[in-house]
Amino acid sequence: MKVLIAEDEPSIVISLEFLMRGCGYEVRVARDGEEALRLAQEFRPDLLLLDVMMPRCNGFEVCRRMREDPATRAVRIVMLTAHGREAQIERGLALGADAYITKPFSNQELVARVKGLLP
Repeated sequence: MKVLIAEDEPSIVISLEFLMRGCGYEVRVARDGEEALRLAQEFRPDLLLLDVMMPRCNGFEVCRRMREDPATRAVRIVMLTAHGREAQIERGLALGADAYITKPFSNQELVARVKGLLP
């Protein structure tokens, strides 16, 4: 299984990479929204861990564009953000995210969500 991490905060990237590789997933990292869209096409991940606040294209826009593209429509998307207001959560889910997790998050919760979304 392949996981794409779209996150611009280096300390969070290191943590997520370690966690996902520890679960046996093949991992790639995108540092901004445009790179996330490009890697989604090239790497063909099964799941995307998507930060909302990123340079060059925010997570909401990445989610929307992936759901509109037949090549990436089936990728599971878990949005990660420090902004946990109800309106933002609803927006993320309305755009097609499969789950929405607020930072700081528990590693166990994240791993459980990822495992629950992948076969």
